[in-house]
Amino acid sequence: MRRWRSLVTGSEHRVAEIVMPRLSDSMEEGTIVRWLKRDGDEVARGEELVEIETDKATMAYESDTAGTLQITAQEGATLPVGAKIAVIGDDDPELSEAAASAEVGVEVPEPAATPAADGETAPAASAPATRRSGERVKASPIARRIAGETGVDLDSLSGSGPGGRIVKADVEGAGTAASATPPAATTSGGEASGRGTVTATEPTRTQALIARRMAESRATVPSFTLQISVDMTTATTLRAELKASAGEGQAVPTINDMVVKASALALREQPQANGAWRDGHFEHYSRVNIGVAVAGAGTLVVPTVFDADTKTLAEISAESGALAGSVRSGTITPPQTSGGTFTVSNLGMFGVRSFEAVINTPQAAILAVGAVEQRPAVHEGEIEARMLMELTLACDHRILYGADGAKLLARIKALLEAPLSLAS
Repeated sequence: MRRWRSLVTGSEHRVAEIVMPRLSDSMEEGTIVRWLKRDGDEVARGEELVEIETDKATMAYESDTAGTLQITAQEGATLPVGAKIAVIGDDDPELSEAAASAEVGVEVPEPAATPAADGETAPAASAPATRRSGERVKASPIARRIAGETGVDLDSLSGSGPGGRIVKADVEGAGTAASATPPAATTSGGEASGRGTVTATEPTRTQALIARRMAESRATVPSFTLQISVDMTTATTLRAELKASAGEGQAVPTINDMVVKASALALREQPQANGAWRDGHFEHYSRVNIGVAVAGAGTLVVPTVFDADTKTLAEISAESGALAGSVRSGTITPPQTSGGTFTVSNLGMFGVRSFEAVINTPQAAILAVGAVEQRPAVHEGEIEARMLMELTLACDHRILYGADGAKLLARIKALLEAPLSLAS
């Protein structure tokens, strides 16, 4: 909270600057999706104020102070973390407008006095706008800003503020149009290069950030990949038995749940892989938090199963299912997508046998999981049909060397081929 002096009464008031919050450990900027309160509304501490889209999710941000809201950043605006988006202060319209247009923490000076028609003194208007006739019009800073954004001619308005000053309410009352939102797609006709009609669609903020980070990962991480075949015959048999004995509505661990648990146990045994390369040094994490890649509506989200090495297979199954449901319903929150130390990406449900995933920087590695399918294999000296699955581990060579990655992958394989070891 900072002290401000009213331009009208000279009395002191307090205002607080609301800035773009950091809602996840990787957030650099955010987009204002929707204000949940309007200009001039009274806001209580802890009340939901605005919906903000980050690189991982959209969530509501709660006000940490109480007072009258003055919005300074409009819906659709993308701003860096720490940038001002609103101010909340005492219920003084002139104060709110002055605070919204000034630097928080700088006391507003007493206004200079100008002679009034009746010989009294009246407060001077701040930075008056210019009439086309060359005369001056008194208008508050925010009124001038809104007028400029919405195309309202200040010369045509009569001010309801002190001394005939035009304030925000006057501009809004003039029937201004809502702030424009750029179209999501543009279409250009033509048959250039035989492609037919071309439609260009703007990516969402999340899609744009995913594109940028994947490009950065490929460009900056010296990665290598290792692949191994896992015999999942025993695991699939065990899962079938669990499914047959499960009660109605009881969740049954999936193959991916088993991979998550096996990865977590292997990482606990090999802590070097449970780390990152950040700013020229190694980071090692005491918690084993597995990110699970989930396809959402036109995007990819990686919610986190925290402390997966200490959770039972049933707990991982229930938590993973709930997180995936939140991703698909659009209710996932940034805290649920932060703090991952290793990532598992599974495309087996689409019949993909193997693939290479892009490392989720700054993590040391990512595990790509293929389909479990029946294929001929040598088992106990005989060729027979076995349920096989391909795992591909992509490693950051700055953190893991070939032998390190091979040991981690071999341990995950061993745990999956002896699935009772995952039950604890």
